[in-house]
Amino acid sequence: MIATSKLKAIIGTGITGLSVARFLARQQQPFIFLDTRDNPPNLDAIRQEFPQVAIETGALNKETLLLADEIIVSPGLSIADPAIQAAVAAGIPVVGDIELFLRDARAPVIAITGSNAKSTVTTLVGEMAKTAGIRVAVGGNLGTPALELLDDAVELYVMELSSFQLETVTKVNAKVATILNISEDHLDRYADMRAYHAAKLKVYWGAETVVYNRKDILTQPPLARDARPITFGGPAEFHHFGVLNQNNESWLAWQFQALLPVSALKLAGGHNVDNALAALALGQAAGIPMDAMLKTLKTFKGLPHRCEWVATKNDIDFYNDSKGTNVGATVAALKGLARSPASLVLIAGGDGKGAAFNDLVPAVRDTVSHAVLIGRDAKKMADTLQGKVAIAFATDMQDAVQQAFALASPGDAVLLSPACASLDMFRNYADRGQQFCNAVEALTS
Repeated sequence: MIATSKLKAIIGTGITGLSVARFLARQQQPFIFLDTRDNPPNLDAIRQEFPQVAIETGALNKETLLLADEIIVSPGLSIADPAIQAAVAAGIPVVGDIELFLRDARAPVIAITGSNAKSTVTTLVGEMAKTAGIRVAVGGNLGTPALELLDDAVELYVMELSSFQLETVTKVNAKVATILNISEDHLDRYADMRAYHAAKLKVYWGAETVVYNRKDILTQPPLARDARPITFGGPAEFHHFGVLNQNNESWLAWQFQALLPVSALKLAGGHNVDNALAALALGQAAGIPMDAMLKTLKTFKGLPHRCEWVATKNDIDFYNDSKGTNVGATVAALKGLARSPASLVLIAGGDGKGAAFNDLVPAVRDTVSHAVLIGRDAKKMADTLQGKVAIAFATDMQDAVQQAFALASPGDAVLLSPACASLDMFRNYADRGQQFCNAVEALTS
């Protein structure tokens, strides 16, 4: 790359910001760092790796941003910040690391977003490509930052993209793009569901093939499009990945061709049938051989903290779905794991991110005998569920697990699926899930 004198402003010193800095340094482009926090992460690492680079902390300085020819914002910061909006008004482009990645990527991109199941489907498609012998790179919102994946040897990129990342993308131009599902989430950042939905829809811009969920109308791309559509979810149909009933058994199917018995899946829960169908649709559109995809589905067990079986105590199964950080994820887990009416004891609660809990009511009423609630929005959730299910409150995860164990009957399951973020009580969702697992292991049968 030819060096330029144009200044880039990186906002955010987290792992995304660091990846941007390293990318710009390789291109010999000058940059500065800003962060809204007074004591942001990675300051020592940045000063050691980039000793000549200026770093500003605290409230964003509009005058500094106006010196830049481009602003690269980490996804955790809303572009609604007044200083950023002043730069936008002055005609300065505001992008994210995904925009930089897409400019430089030479291999086709599978772009995956949705309110839930993004990480599972992204990882699954990546494993399918590996099984087929394709040199694949997997990351984005999941695992490795996008800019660290860039490599001319890569033959296919499989990228999980959040709504925050999509806000600052001009045009994805993916080989294949999907929205897996849409439910209320991040309403502490977006004015309403329409704004959140609009951010998700950007994943389809410029795609060759769009894959959407026939059971969720909000995942459908705009009517005016040139892309080839493929759909998934529900019964088998023409030009569609669905479920086919054959010889008293349910099969994953392409159109009316049976591909794999649902019973052969290692993924737990009925909602993972849709995830498997979505992965097949994405993989087929990207040219991954079907035999490699089916082979992967027979062995892929899913990801930690996503309807993960933990243990069985007194004939009661315990499942960790700590990654269920919004209502839609918890509804999917309840419907997927329920064996019969009122067969689940649910542990839920935390930071609801401004969402209402009304959509929990039908699934809880049909599948849950008791709800054990924790965290900041436990009372708000209880008010919504009052009269639909027996409710108990717990002070911490150990207390919640002990109460749930006492309330469950043999043959039931205890499910941690909070429908909320974790930061009010835990370091992150993984810490919450691990504390659940530890508490389960500590139970005395």
